[in-house]
Order: sequence, then C-alpha cells, then structure tokens
Amino acid sequence: MTALDHLLIAPVVIPAVVAPLALLAMRRRRRVGVAISLAGCVALLVAAVALFGVAQDDAIRAYPLGGWPAPFGIVLVLDRLSAMMLVLASVLALVVMSHAIVTAVDRKGWHFHPLFHFQLLGLNGAFLTGDLFNLFVFFEVLLIASYGLMLHGQGGARLKAGVAYVVVNIVGSAIFLLALGLLYGLTGTLNMADLARRIAVLGAPDQGLVRLAGLLLLTVFALKAAVVPLHLWLPRTYAATMPVVAALFAIMTKVGVYAMIRTVPLIFGDAAGAAAWVPAPWLLPAAVLTAVIGFAGVLAARAMREQAAFAILGSTGTLLLAVSCWTQATTAAALFYLFHATLAGAALFLVADVTLRRRGQYGDAVVPSPRFEGQQAIGLLFLGATIAAVGLPPLSGFVAKLFILQTTAGTPAWIVIWPTVLGTTLIGVIGFSRSGSTLFWKPAAEDADTIACPDRTRAELAAPVLLVALLAVLTLAAGWATAQTQATAAQIFAPERYVAAVLQRDPR
Repeated sequence: MTALDHLLIAPVVIPAVVAPLALLAMRRRRRVGVAISLAGCVALLVAAVALFGVAQDDAIRAYPLGGWPAPFGIVLVLDRLSAMMLVLASVLALVVMSHAIVTAVDRKGWHFHPLFHFQLLGLNGAFLTGDLFNLFVFFEVLLIASYGLMLHGQGGARLKAGVAYVVVNIVGSAIFLLALGLLYGLTGTLNMADLARRIAVLGAPDQGLVRLAGLLLLTVFALKAAVVPLHLWLPRTYAATMPVVAALFAIMTKVGVYAMIRTVPLIFGDAAGAAAWVPAPWLLPAAVLTAVIGFAGVLAARAMREQAAFAILGSTGTLLLAVSCWTQATTAAALFYLFHATLAGAALFLVADVTLRRRGQYGDAVVPSPRFEGQQAIGLLFLGATIAAVGLPPLSGFVAKLFILQTTAGTPAWIVIWPTVLGTTLIGVIGFSRSGSTLFWKPAAEDADTIACPDRTRAELAAPVLLVALLAVLTLAAGWATAQTQATAAQIFAPERYVAAVLQRDPR
C-alpha cells in the first residue's frame, strides 16, 4: 500500500492521538494542551481535504486494518460520501474549537479538549467504517464524549437534560444491538458490503426477520436524527447545553441521516426482497411532522438557543423530505442541503452565544433590553444566520430548497413535499423575524435594568462571521457543489461498485 492509501486512517488516528496528548499537557501547561488540540483540528481539516481530493477520481477505496481482508476484518471505506462528511466535520470542528478558545469556554472544565477530539474520533469513524458493528462502536464513542461535553460548564438544568439524553441513547444502543444480532444470525456477517450480497440471496422464510432487523436499524438511525416521534430529547438537550457545544452537536442529527443514506440503498435496496426500501412507508410522514414541529418550535421559542435547537429539528425534517423519495436526484439535493443545514445550525448557536455574552442578565431571552456592545454587528450576523436557516435568498439555503423542490417535482410525493417546504419556510421567517426585531430593534422600557457584563472582544465574532461567510461561499460555488453531490448520489445508487471495492470482486 502507498502512503496515499494510509492517509485513509488519518481522520481516525489524529483525534485518537491528540485527545490523550492534550489531556496530559493540560495538567502541566494549559497553553501547550490548547495548542495541541487546535493543531489537531487543523491536521484533521488538511487530511479531510486531501481525502476529498483523492475521492475525486470516483474510485471507492477500502482499507483493511491489520491486513485482514473484508468481510473477516475491520475495513474502512473512502468514497465521495464519506469524504464529503469528513470535510464537513473537520470544518465545523475547527471553527467551533477556535470559538471555544477565544471565548474561554474550554476553561470551564479540564476535559473539554480530550472529549472534543474523542467526539471527532467517533464522528470520523462512523463516516469511514464499512462494518455495522463498528458503526455501533463509533456511535458509542461519539455518544460517550457527547455526554461529557453536554455537561460541560455544569448547571442543574444541564444535568437534568443530560440524564434524559443518556437514557434515550442507552435505549437506542440496546435496539441497535438487537438489530445487529438479528442480521448476524441471519447472514453470518455485519460487513455492509457482505450484508448486501447475502441478504439478496436469502430464502423466503428469512425475509420477515430481515425486514424486522432493517426496521429496528432504521429506528435507531431515526432516534439519532431526532425524527418525530423520537425527537423529544433534542430541543431540551441542545437548548440546555453551552452554545459552543451545541454548535458542534449540529452535525450529530446529520450522522443519523448519513447512516440511513449509507445503509438503505446498499443493504436494503432493490435486491433485498421483502426488506427492500424498508423505511419507505413511514419516513415521508415522519419527515413532514419533523419539519412542521421544528419550525413551529422556532415560532414559539422564547430564547435564541431554543430557537436554534428547533431550527436543527426542522432542518432534519426538510432533509428527510428529500431522502424519503430514495432516488438519485433527490439524494443529491439532500446532500447539498445537509452540508448547508449543518453550517447554518452551528451559526445560529454561535450567534446566540455572542448575544447572551453581551446582554448580561438578559441572556438570549427574546425580550427587549438596553443597547449593548456590538448590537448592530450581531444583529447583522443574526440576520445572515436566520436567512440561511430558513432558506431565503441570497444564501445557500435558498439554493438547497430550490434543489429539493426541483428534484422532487417528478415524484408522487411532491404534493406533500412542496407545501411542507414552502409552509415551514414561511413559519420560520415569521418566527425569526419576531425574535430578531425584539432582540435587536425594539427598545427596552425606560426603567429597565442596565446591562451588567464584563467587556467583550471583537474576536468573539470571528467564528459566526466565518460560518456565515462559508454559507455565502457555498452559494457562489453552488454549481460546483451540486455537481459534487450529484456524483456522490450516483455512487450511492450503484451499490455493486461499493460491494466490489470492499470485497475485492469483479462488479460484473
């Protein structure tokens, strides 16, 4: 194997090495530990961009760990989809880490940096693994890290929401193991490529159990994505945790959607018999409800973090509207929207963070307050982030929603998808307009208490500015980006290529 082939394991190795190094350094010289952590984020971004460049040749690469070939050993797989997700995770990680350092949020606990990198280890491993059991393992790694990050900074409300978050995910893990047990008992393998091959030749007596296993698996992914009715944990958890942590968590729900996109066309596609396209009957109505409840929550919310949490929920519903059609064209639109929605959701949380820091005792509550330092600049950032979140021009959310409407127009579900997308956009506009006018325009009462908070630096605005700028760049590069997602969708809907690459067999 060449050095280029070994680069495939870098997104897993880098955070696995940086996390303990940062922990050891923090005890003696905090600045050294912070420098190691930030350097790790930069290295991850460099590795992800390099792998994205490698994936441009349209080849699918398998990396057998320890030299054990699939399906007998652990295998990592690089294709366009995993490369795109690695870039998204590394960009988000670097921006969030920079903001945490500038605002000194990382100083509220000794273990912020190690937990942050273990979270990245779980995310990157989930994107690269070619094995369902190792997908479970990487899910557990990122969840365990997220438990600690969610409680970072302490607080009673945070602890209460954290307990609920832990319980929900433990239940999800148990269901995941049950699904894996069924699949392994039926097929004797958990390698995704080998599962696709073996499920296609199972006899009729086993089809019912395969369908049950597929439904259990998709239930777990729906729980991770916070799809209605499995969504109740998300608004409370994301609104209670620190905004910097919630900004990183913006990609967490998208991991569940990624897992659906990865497994359904590959394992439960046309060749899967009775288990073919198992989520088809329920995913569309669940997506509609998720989008509606999410943006209705934006309208009803009374704090910026709460609004951002519901916006994350609504964006997941909009994303799944496109995914639920299970066509190559709609999947391409979904991938473009996935990239956009993750950055937009993170931007909302970081804008909420800089707002509550400057409003003192008023925090991020949607109530009038006296003028505060940087109010106009933060108001413009809020405008940019909310325009992106609801999908108005000129930012990439508008392009993404047009892409979804265009690709779903020829499907039977368009009569449901179009009113949902347009209606939730209107609800989101009303909700964010109401809160924005109250926070940044409406004057406080004459007898209102003056704001008491320490001086803030302009450097705190850098991260949200960068995220909004990235959304603007995504808009300008929409032609190139949509071509990328179309090529990615073409790979996803050619599962025989994935099977051949992983199992080293002729796709013919």
